Amino acid sequence: MPSNTKFGADNQQERLEPYWVVGFVDGGGCFSISCNRNRTTKLGYQIFPEFVITQGKKSLGILKRIQQFFDRGHSYVN
Repeated sequence: MPSNTKFGADNQQERLEPYWVVGFVDGGGCFSISCNRNRTTKLGYQIFPEFVITQGKKSLGILKRIQQFFDRGHSYVN
């Protein structure tokens, strides 16, 4: 595909494309929802939605770019 299209390599250097992020997350991410009983809440349960991408330390740069893409989250190094 020519680099002057919206999915070309030149454009991905500037900003991440949603389809690329979906592919990346498909390989190393998950979305989960935990429900815990909590009598102090109105319904008696507390909901914990979580979206996680796990990668090695060398991928920290791209993880920070994905964090900027979503305008949310934190990056941690184990």
